Amino acid sequence: MRYKLFPFVMVAFVVVLLLSNTVAVKVAKFGPFFFDGAVILFPISYIFGDILTEVYGYKRSRVVVWTGFIACLFMSFVYWLVGILPPAPPWGGQEAYQRILGQTPRIVMASLAAYFCGEFINSYILAKLKILTRGRWLWTRTIGSTIAGQMVDTVLFITIAFAGIMPGTVLLRMIMTNYFFKTTYEVLATPLTYAVTAWLKRVENEDYYDFQTNFNPFMVTMEDLR
Repeated sequence: MRYKLFPFVMVAFVVVLLLSNTVAVKVAKFGPFFFDGAVILFPISYIFGDILTEVYGYKRSRVVVWTGFIACLFMSFVYWLVGILPPAPPWGGQEAYQRILGQTPRIVMASLAAYFCGEFINSYILAKLKILTRGRWLWTRTIGSTIAGQMVDTVLFITIAFAGIMPGTVLLRMIMTNYFFKTTYEVLATPLTYAVTAWLKRVENEDYYDFQTNFNPFMVTMEDLR
């Protein structure tokens, strides 16, 4: 079956993911809280993940997650490669480039590990809950899957990226603050998720249930796109 909008949803997901990883270098302050720039954008990738799994099923969502993973890996490689090229003498932006776009192996590993595990857990739980609830109570699936996925994502990223650099108490505060913000973001976006999901189901004439799906995240085939 060919879908009208699936390629566009996949592209939008990957774009949000790449932007999130790029703007994460900006640290913002809101009241007593400190956030990286990705906090206001990255939760959207989980909303896209919810919509993809709810409408098209885990199999196709798995393809999108892998596409995003490879795109992030390639982006990090390009940033690193351009960064090590000898700068032209008249150009004085090398330090600024390295500060903003320079990719350290530790941050890249933290970002990719957190994204990979968090997104697959999010999609798996949503797909299973859809079967359990027989397609009712969408909010239980979107919020429930995000609670688990974002927890894994947040803990992995902050632990891998900053353990040994920052005190344990600071790490805990960062985990709790980021996790609270991201899950609250998802809850507040529930009406939008409902509207987009209903529209896509109507346009695509699809409401997929993963009754016989192999949930192994590494079992990706071209059949998953059909």
